[in-house]
Amino acid sequence: MSTGKINVAVENIFPLIKKFLYSDHEIFLREIISNATDATLKLKHLTNIGEASVEYGNPVIEVKIDKDAKTLSIIDQGIGMTEEEVQKYINEVAFSGAEEFLDKYKDSAKDSGIIGHFGLGFYSAFMVARKVDIITKSFKEEPAVKWECDGSPEFTISPADKTERGTEIILHIAEDSEEFLEENRISELLTKYNKFMPVPIKFGTKEETLPLPEDAAEDAVAETKTVDNIINNPNPAWTKQPADLEEKDYNEFYRELYPMQFEEPLFHIHLNVDYPFNLTGILYFPRLGQDMNIQKDKIQLYQNQVFVTDNVEGIVPEFLTMLRGVIDSPDIPLNVSRSYLQADGAVKKISSYITRKVADKLKSLFNEDREDFEKKWNDIKVVIEYGMLSEDKFFDKADAFALYPTVDGTHYTFEELQEKIKENQTDKDGKLVILYTSNQDAQHSYIQAAKDKGYEVLLLDSPIVSHLLQKLETSKENVSFVRVDGDDVNNLIKKDEEQISKLSDEEKESLKTLLEETIADKSYTVKLEAMDSNAAPFMITQPEFMRRMKEMQATGGGGGMFGMGNMPDMYNVVINTNSELVNEILSTKTKKKQERLISQSMDLARLSQGLLKGEALTNFVKRSYEMIK
Repeated sequence: MSTGKINVAVENIFPLIKKFLYSDHEIFLREIISNATDATLKLKHLTNIGEASVEYGNPVIEVKIDKDAKTLSIIDQGIGMTEEEVQKYINEVAFSGAEEFLDKYKDSAKDSGIIGHFGLGFYSAFMVARKVDIITKSFKEEPAVKWECDGSPEFTISPADKTERGTEIILHIAEDSEEFLEENRISELLTKYNKFMPVPIKFGTKEETLPLPEDAAEDAVAETKTVDNIINNPNPAWTKQPADLEEKDYNEFYRELYPMQFEEPLFHIHLNVDYPFNLTGILYFPRLGQDMNIQKDKIQLYQNQVFVTDNVEGIVPEFLTMLRGVIDSPDIPLNVSRSYLQADGAVKKISSYITRKVADKLKSLFNEDREDFEKKWNDIKVVIEYGMLSEDKFFDKADAFALYPTVDGTHYTFEELQEKIKENQTDKDGKLVILYTSNQDAQHSYIQAAKDKGYEVLLLDSPIVSHLLQKLETSKENVSFVRVDGDDVNNLIKKDEEQISKLSDEEKESLKTLLEETIADKSYTVKLEAMDSNAAPFMITQPEFMRRMKEMQATGGGGGMFGMGNMPDMYNVVINTNSELVNEILSTKTKKKQERLISQSMDLARLSQGLLKGEALTNFVKRSYEMIK
């Protein structure tokens, strides 16, 4: 048995770092500014605990472009480095000065906001630069030094004449990366990655108009002055305590996040937890309506105020990805490029916490102002119903605030609905039958027929309603949902008096044979049923199970999920044997007239369900005009 030590050949690994360390070359600016931020925050911490006898002041990080020299510079006023520290932190690949600092001051610096972790961010500079210079002076009384490297393992260190503390990174931009010498490109990157960094970032200057004095003449012209152009907000709303913010502060921050969004959010949820993990953030409920295809990826993930990604899958439960806002956590494990998440137990805990926090907020809003909550229901129900469908823990909590509106505009919780209909809407086995419509206009006649019998009809019209009903029927005891135009609605609910057919058995048999011969379409099954004489003579219904499975299949489940493939359309033609029209069909002497009455009645029933199209619709219109004549 032998042991040894693995050696890393720098001349081999350095090109790999330059080429493959980060998936996107634009990341270099975020990484270097993150280092500058850490240098500034380290100095702040040392001055706070009395280990740095210098004036902290109001430091900024400056980004400068020199097109003539083809350089991009990032200058900080932070802790700086001695020659020894340059040798230690810059020349030793993957040695993290930030990690070392946090380890040394682990008790006092845990909330300092220091970002660095892997000790590799600086080398991202070589993805866009043919040469990099570092000019740095420590806050200690030691001379400034200059470090130079052309992207090879060779470097030089020499004295520098810098007199102010801090560090200047000078990138000599390579020919294939000259886009990073354009002001618009750098401004875009600063806005994307550094918009909320905790240290002010200066990029050029701007003109600022001075306010006129109160006694100024009417024709007075306001003066302007040149000021630093600070591109970031170092103290965004999510870093503050909820008690220190008002509604207008949350709305202003929403507009800062989404300047092109003109509608105010419905409400917000402020996340603020420090155990068992650190997490802050603000989530906003926008007006969602019925649109399941609303643009996702609107929640931004930050780590210590550094933008990471707008793909928060895994951290935020999928049903909440339709929301907007910010999440910030130093405890989210990322890969070395900070560009995507590493799945582990901490991420699952954070996801569960966010789910619980959202559920608690919704319950609070419901309890505090139910009337207002009901007004907002149509704008938020897609998120809530999707959450009930996809997250069992959210489903359990949603009983306290999920609403079931009726076609008349009354909103019930599930418990209230059960209490309301238990006397009037049970089947022969005692199971509660909940009637609903998914399209109030298309199913109007069926709704009216149900209401005439004193039944409550829910308006459940979200795109995922079929999936949700399956889960509700599985989770709730003795409950079934039936659409008002579903099969056997009239037989499902126990009636005090059963309707007796006016037709004899022989007449029924004759009628059914005649109907089946005339209605050639085999997707329709003829059913005879004794109903009130005022009810429609012909009604088309669809088997609840088959229709629901088709809907689920169309929205990503159902048929495929249950191994049924593409299911055919199946309908029932329910004939009211007590209708005068049915009696007339039977008593008509000529078969031609019988067929015409059946075809006309059948087409009227199909028309009411939106099933009459193409040639069949043309023939119906033509036949109708002939009958009028």
